[in-house]
Amino acid sequence: MPLLRDYIAEHERAVDHGREAVRALDRGELDAARQLVAAMFEELRSHWQGEENGLFAVMHDDDLYAEHIDPLVAEHRELAAFLEVVDLSDPDDQKRLRAEIEELYMHIAKEEDGLFPAALTALDGADWDAAMAGWQAAHPGREMIR
Repeated sequence: MPLLRDYIAEHERAVDHGREAVRALDRGELDAARQLVAAMFEELRSHWQGEENGLFAVMHDDDLYAEHIDPLVAEHRELAAFLEVVDLSDPDDQKRLRAEIEELYMHIAKEEDGLFPAALTALDGADWDAAMAGWQAAHPGREMIR
């Protein structure tokens, strides 16, 4: 499914930026780390919008999926709130960033190993069209991976 492939590619880009930011912190390169965190946050913002207004919105109509989706959205909000104010010159924020990136791996696993496979069997053509429209609205001017 092209939509899931794009979500996974976005996960990979965000995680790559996060890992590189941690490596930059380890080398004492705060400016590089800041740029990488900003790139990660930019990737995640459009990704979250595409998920929440696309696949999550479609699947949320089913109570079974809603109870899994609501915590995922809360995790999006929590990470966004931190990334809005993170100060990488603060050792506590550096430590928290490392923890948040580890949490991001677990978050992604919930989506890729749980919700995405469920979507493959639960959604019909109209649902996929609506989910893809949510992704496209979050990524103006961008096409899905071919």
